[in-house]
Amino acid sequence: MSRILLLAVGLLAALLAVLLAVVAFRTLTYAPQAAPVLAGQVAIDVDEAAVLRRLSEAIRFETVSQQPPEPMDTEAFEGFLAWLQGAYPEAFVRLGVERIGGYSLLLTWPGSDPSLAPVLLAGHYDVVPVIAGTENLWTHPPFAGRVADGFVWGRGALDNKNAVVGLMEAVTWMLQRNEQPRRTVYLSFGHDEEIGGEDGARRVVEHLRAAGVQLAWSLDEGSFVYYDFFPGVTLPVATINTAEKGSLTLRIVARAEGGHSSMPPRQTAVGRLARALVALEQNPLPGGLEGLAAASFDAIGPHMPWLPRMMFANRWLFGPLVERELSQLAFADAMMRTTTAPTMLAASPKVNVLPIEASATVNFRVHPRDSLEDVVRHVTALVADEFVRVEVLPGSAASAVADRDSEGFQLVEAAVRAEFGNLVVAPGLLVAATDSRHYGEIADHAFRFNPMVVTPAEVAGFHGTNERISSAGMLQGVRTYVRLLRTL
Repeated sequence: MSRILLLAVGLLAALLAVLLAVVAFRTLTYAPQAAPVLAGQVAIDVDEAAVLRRLSEAIRFETVSQQPPEPMDTEAFEGFLAWLQGAYPEAFVRLGVERIGGYSLLLTWPGSDPSLAPVLLAGHYDVVPVIAGTENLWTHPPFAGRVADGFVWGRGALDNKNAVVGLMEAVTWMLQRNEQPRRTVYLSFGHDEEIGGEDGARRVVEHLRAAGVQLAWSLDEGSFVYYDFFPGVTLPVATINTAEKGSLTLRIVARAEGGHSSMPPRQTAVGRLARALVALEQNPLPGGLEGLAAASFDAIGPHMPWLPRMMFANRWLFGPLVERELSQLAFADAMMRTTTAPTMLAASPKVNVLPIEASATVNFRVHPRDSLEDVVRHVTALVADEFVRVEVLPGSAASAVADRDSEGFQLVEAAVRAEFGNLVVAPGLLVAATDSRHYGEIADHAFRFNPMVVTPAEVAGFHGTNERISSAGMLQGVRTYVRLLRTL
């Protein structure tokens, strides 16, 4: 018996040794790929003070997209467009210029080789409102465009006047040197991206489609060059998004008897609604580290410290643990699944009145693996009964996933590497919505990326307080756009 036990122990020890060897080997070979050597890269000399001054001036126009039916401040939008033409006269003289949907711009820069499929570079100049009463929380007034402490401050500095100004600076830089791209380049600057882009990007797409235009690829806003986002990763990470999530909003309505609050029934409409919302939050749609999320972390994982690197390299063994840990991080969980977010509640109009109906508006950001119908079926199975109904509001499906091996991705990556040097480049999934969902309809591949630096501190400014972009990051973005245009 003791001999059998010794044999068993020896066998287990041998198996453990093999397992450890496999884990160690896979971890050691899960190494960063050698970055391409970009020889002969020349410096791009831009007028730094002028770039920052013009971004500052752009921010001062309060081009706020109010939620309909709130009226639009047309004077601010007209003022911005007039300013843009005055700030960049070469582009407005030498490129074709069309106003689309009233306030969006489409500029056409003919290439020297008309046989090549064109590309489209995009941004939007409308911004979200500043929450009333929070103005005093800003370090500098939100529409002052202050240049201070190494930043340009104000609404639109990151979302997304930085891209509009950056692209116009790059185009002007080339025009002043009589450089011309081989491919035709379209520049699309939307005026209503923050409320869906229906009168801006949507109409630009309809206009180009009617002209028979099919784009090789498009590049719009999205991720950035991130510093200090991933623990233990010392290099900056450029996440070039190759897809974006869809969006679907459902209204969950619970019913019960009304009446006076002094005599409530055991089952109230609010109680039924609360149980439905808890069920939704505790039972999200299935997800996991696969597809685009896996590709993104496989690009970043080899640069992590030994322990997380080991776990990512051996997901066949540690997969459930890796996914569980990532799901605790909001940004990582959003990459792995369709997310569920209750955002609005409504019930009784008075404190002592029992509501007959209580409702919640729930927004789902739909992962490319799921369809809108999948989401509706999931929610209906969880919450719908004779007292709870699910109302479906208009939504948009997730985008197609662009090819990381395509020429467009490689050109964007090359431009970023030429400007930033040694960094990590990863494909990514944009968890918000952009005008790219429109441009992608006529593009073989649609990418979402701004070549500017952000840190966790700056990200908090998106749609929030103290929106700002570092002066150095803005200048790097301009130079990257120049490098990209020159490759075309």
